[in-house]
Amino acid sequence: MNAQTEIVQNWDEVRTAYHVARLGTLSAAAAHLGVHHATVIRHIDALEARLGSRLFHRHPRGYSPTKAGHDLLIVAAATEEQFSQLAGRVRGQIDLVSGELIVTMLSGLSPLFLPIFVAFQKQFPDVRIKLVGDDKPLRLEYGEAHVALRAGAKPDDPDNVVQHLMGFSMAPFAHKDYVARFGMMKNDGDAANHRFALGSNRSADRGPPFLNWVQTYVPDSAVVFEAPQMRSVEDAIKAGAGIGFLSVWSGQANPNLVQMMPSRDAWSSTLWLVTHVDLHRSAKIQAFLAFLKARVGEVAI
Repeated sequence: MNAQTEIVQNWDEVRTAYHVARLGTLSAAAAHLGVHHATVIRHIDALEARLGSRLFHRHPRGYSPTKAGHDLLIVAAATEEQFSQLAGRVRGQIDLVSGELIVTMLSGLSPLFLPIFVAFQKQFPDVRIKLVGDDKPLRLEYGEAHVALRAGAKPDDPDNVVQHLMGFSMAPFAHKDYVARFGMMKNDGDAANHRFALGSNRSADRGPPFLNWVQTYVPDSAVVFEAPQMRSVEDAIKAGAGIGFLSVWSGQANPNLVQMMPSRDAWSSTLWLVTHVDLHRSAKIQAFLAFLKARVGEVAI
């Protein structure tokens, strides 16, 4: 009988041996597994007898694996991880569409997506949506978010499932009171004669699609308001501080804002739906993704 067959037929004993090797003592393994000290000894003795080989060196400080024990425990460790991942997937599949759903996205997407999120909750009232800002990308593998809506280049993390959601255009907008005071922006070169509200980081290699235009035509002296959070920048634009970039559908939906220049292809971006592979097929995530994609398809972008 080989080690893999032993693991399948006697998993409790192999699992006990694995945790003895990992923790180093019988008492620590017993506490971790929630069993009696004698049960741990019995499992190890039975497994060694069945394999016909010593798995551990016994010494006053604890147990350390022999060569045979080390070989078996490599397989056991991988199997323990696979069982843990399977348990997580099974729990996600049998879970009803309920509980907490953590979504991360840029604050500027709120005007489009918050009505969709509310509509989803009307259909699935047991879901509690927690919205987290995306000024710093969150790590899906650590459960910091369940679904991410990310703009820009396609994310390439191999542990994530990435789906195209939509494209959207950006353009410079200003409050109508700003236009009354300073007039419209005539052309690219006229940007230096205007006042701008922009994000603080304008030197990043990978920034928003309009960053190159800003770096070329907007001198620092023309930036009268800046903030690290895009939500604060958007609020400043809407308050009349200066010209700033918003999504076209967001800016045009606000009757107090004026689009200062037509949108350009170079200012367009793509929005991606990102989920971690371990949660992607859970009932809750699948329901949310399907609902989101269907509703976005109904909206004129």
